[in-house]
Amino acid sequence: MIKNRLNSVIIGATGYVGLDLVNILSKHPNIKIKHLCSQKNLGKRINSFDNRIKKKLPKLSNINKVDWKNLDIVFLSLPNGEAQKLINKLFFKYKNLKFIDLSADFRITDLNLYKKYYGKKHFANKLIKKSLYSITELSLTKLKKFRIIANPGCYPTSIQIPLIPLLKKKMIEPYNIIIDSKSGYSGAGKKYKLKFSYKNFELSTYGYAANKHRHEAELDQELKKINKNIKFIFNPHLIPTFRGILSSIYLVKKNNSSIDLIINELKKTYKKSSFVKIKKKNSPLGTGDVIHTNNCEISVCQSKEKNKIIIFSAIDNLIKGAAGQAVQNMNVMYGLKESKGIK
Repeated sequence: MIKNRLNSVIIGATGYVGLDLVNILSKHPNIKIKHLCSQKNLGKRINSFDNRIKKKLPKLSNINKVDWKNLDIVFLSLPNGEAQKLINKLFFKYKNLKFIDLSADFRITDLNLYKKYYGKKHFANKLIKKSLYSITELSLTKLKKFRIIANPGCYPTSIQIPLIPLLKKKMIEPYNIIIDSKSGYSGAGKKYKLKFSYKNFELSTYGYAANKHRHEAELDQELKKINKNIKFIFNPHLIPTFRGILSSIYLVKKNNSSIDLIINELKKTYKKSSFVKIKKKNSPLGTGDVIHTNNCEISVCQSKEKNKIIIFSAIDNLIKGAAGQAVQNMNVMYGLKESKGIK
């Protein structure tokens, strides 16, 4: 049985994802926010960073002020490499604590790949097997069994929700998959202008990280769980908007898979989902309807070549791609309604 209120701490509360997380959790009927942690601006109120947050919450504090023994759930929205260090210190000492990590620290099971893509050594290798990589809709029966949840990346969320059911049913070929994803620049974090030499983010479109984006490792790992022979090309772009992702996925159908059967399979898979919406065949799709929601909208379109289809998948990168899915994962972990506090 879940107690009426879960005591929570949000670490990294003032980043783009952290602020959306605070905004959602401040309205959640089963959450009490006990601490908001940040490296800077200590003593300030969180609503000075985001006027959407109306509730009076604890002032920003240092992580050293946290009383871990009286907490239930820890949300970590930290730079890659930091969450693993903290969880490693707390996991065995405070056995009531559960963790939802929004960085990449527990997404990659191969530690050599983690070091290759993120340039950091992993210091919590014993905890990798105790964690669950979780796109909520695809992990509903597993979430209660784990104390560490690896929240997926934003691009991989938009891609795996439509792809995985079709790969499982062998309705699409596992080769020649082309994924073209476009994201608002908030996906690069608050320091996005320091990460790229590129200028004028707010006015133009930017293609980057050709065949070497960090999320490739995550995608390759998860898709190969379904089919070891999977082959795909993934390339991201930043577009002149603050939030939202649109992934265009180009696929070859199996001979006996019509576009109608593919749409019906997606509808069947997500029939009970609160957040995945399958559009009518050949529907145009953009990010406008998913902004500030935890929804993933999917449209399956016939290509000019009869054996090929294009799938459009749209999410809000900061919500379904991060904060909203984190709360969705938490809800299922504790036996709450999946959409509690999110819709």
